[in-house]
Amino acid sequence: MSFSETLPLAFVMIAGPQIVTSFFLATSGRWAANSLAYVLGAAISVTTTVTVAYFVAKGVNNSASGHKAAFDRSIDGIVLVLMLFLIVRVYLTRERSQPPKWMGKLQAAEPRFALQMGLALMGVFPTDIASSVAAGFHVERSGDPWWQCLPFVALTLLLLAMPALCVVFLGRRAEVVLPKIRDWMNSHSWVISEIVLVFFAAIAINGLIKG
Repeated sequence: MSFSETLPLAFVMIAGPQIVTSFFLATSGRWAANSLAYVLGAAISVTTTVTVAYFVAKGVNNSASGHKAAFDRSIDGIVLVLMLFLIVRVYLTRERSQPPKWMGKLQAAEPRFALQMGLALMGVFPTDIASSVAAGFHVERSGDPWWQCLPFVALTLLLLAMPALCVVFLGRRAEVVLPKIRDWMNSHSWVISEIVLVFFAAIAINGLIKG
């Protein structure tokens, strides 16, 4: 099943401002409503992108039914290019992982704003678009049904919801724990992303070699 191979890309999806925003919202005044709205916005963006990618690849595949091997190699090539692009981008932007100034406004955010942030952050950032497209392409290239894109989406949303879940389970202790986790992830998430991207690039290379 291809979904197990796309799951690591969820960590690339949330690295950077995406997960940092989750931490800020989890410590805001209306943390529950804000976090839920943020995850909902992210769900819409990620599901839309990965679904479009899957069905675009499926449509092209159907139109090239007589050239399945060539199509599969093309998909592997596109995925590899996306991974190389992301590897370079993540490395070059690693020193710019500090949260933007506008994140300070998240402490007083309202659910509507949190929803818009989820839609924007998960649907506009090049890393998220490329990762979602790669996931959709890979699932289709493997000949698997669309629903196998959903575990990738679900894990992405679960990771974004983790700060809010920490508040639920830790209570007041979360006020001390969350900032420490946020700072660590803000400094080291790029390393995790690079490991995942190299892993997925290796899968694409293996597909190209095997044809």
